[in-house]
Amino acid sequence: MLPSSLSLLLALAGIATADTISIPLNRRSIYSNFTTDKVAAAAESLRFKYGYIPYSQKRAGQSSAIPIINQKTDSSYLGAVSIGTPAQQFSVVLDTGSSDLWVASTGCRSCDSETPSFDPTRSSTIQRIQTSQSGQSEVDIHYGSGQVAGIVAQDTVSMGGFTNTQQTMLVATQLSSGLLDGVASGIMGLAFEALASTESTPFWQGLLQGSQLATPEMSFWLTRELDNRNARENEFGGEFTLGGTNSSLFTGDIEFINLPSTSQQTFWLLSMTGATVQGKNVQVPTGNLALSAIDTGTTLIGGPTDGVKAIYDAVPGSVALTGDLQGFYAYPCSTEVQVSMSFGGKSWPIDPVDMNLGTIPSGQCLGGIFDLSQGSNVGSGGGNPSWVVGGTFLKNVYSVFRANPPSIGFAQLSDLAGTPSPGTSGSATISQTGLPVPTDANGSGNGTTSAALPAARPFSIALALIVSSMLALFITQ
Repeated sequence: MLPSSLSLLLALAGIATADTISIPLNRRSIYSNFTTDKVAAAAESLRFKYGYIPYSQKRAGQSSAIPIINQKTDSSYLGAVSIGTPAQQFSVVLDTGSSDLWVASTGCRSCDSETPSFDPTRSSTIQRIQTSQSGQSEVDIHYGSGQVAGIVAQDTVSMGGFTNTQQTMLVATQLSSGLLDGVASGIMGLAFEALASTESTPFWQGLLQGSQLATPEMSFWLTRELDNRNARENEFGGEFTLGGTNSSLFTGDIEFINLPSTSQQTFWLLSMTGATVQGKNVQVPTGNLALSAIDTGTTLIGGPTDGVKAIYDAVPGSVALTGDLQGFYAYPCSTEVQVSMSFGGKSWPIDPVDMNLGTIPSGQCLGGIFDLSQGSNVGSGGGNPSWVVGGTFLKNVYSVFRANPPSIGFAQLSDLAGTPSPGTSGSATISQTGLPVPTDANGSGNGTTSAALPAARPFSIALALIVSSMLALFITQ
């Protein structure tokens, strides 16, 4: 009989297909530094992003798990990327709601001195290029509470053993104040090329075009720490799989739903076809108002006014909030809010823990679904999503993003895809697996397991860096 630890490793790694790379994720917390103005600013950031504010080598035959920095419960999920020759390593937000890759550079005039920065002068393979439309080599990328500006360049970029030798990216030379802090150095967009301000082919699409992926898929298991009061700043965050799926992390079939037929793919979009609250059906908008971006870079769920109102109308004692929290709802903390959503077939339940963001000054609990269109005069149409479905939902499913045919799949999480048990700390393990939370070389549990990676440093990434991770710094219970 194999030792239990070896059996576990075989279960995790051996299930993935021969050319599949599985990348463990780490997560940032939303517990610390809660203020209502940060909640409001976060919502504005997400609304702005989705147009609601009117103003080549792979490691064949192996699976590769890369240790990533995990900070501050359930806020966002970061992956490790290497850039340049020789390689420089960074942690970036994995975001299916955007398409540009960018990192802060040593020439950044407004970056925090603590930000790990890419030094282009150290890379022998970097090339400055011009965008085809503007003929310029300098580009601005606008986010909800600021912008990133820099030089468009090409260089060697690697993740999980896969490499694009001519990956277009933005070398950031200027950031709006507060956009970046700590160990996060930028963002890797995982949506479609048409969204890229740098006119670049996103990293994952470049791998696909280079026939590096075993299958045209990327998959996510996102863990939960929201109910762990003793969660450390850095915790194990799940797994990002390039080129396939890890069948040990889900059970049953993957329900694939095709993306809407359009002339050009932009966001990863589905149409929400139904929702239930407390076990009863509620009426959600149809047509364009049902378009939903499935976004790993967003913390919560944002939706249209009528749909969000219908959900909370079915929650006894819920109230719409005003002022800085306009668009949010609160409800009695004694209520377990049970919401399920469907996008063409099965109804997928959301754990009540994910719906409860914590207590606000009124003594009620803040809900994890908010009105995305509040304060906007933007109407439906134009292909923009009316719903943005982030971690509040995605922590409850195994999600698969498939390029051909363009579709998104959901599956039920397996027992193996557990989360740390509430109330544990120190020698925390991932329940059901026995896997330890990643620790650094000093055993401090800061989320790194390789001496090649920089040790984690405390940080709180500003909301605009996360872009679609709209509540990066909030909520304490």
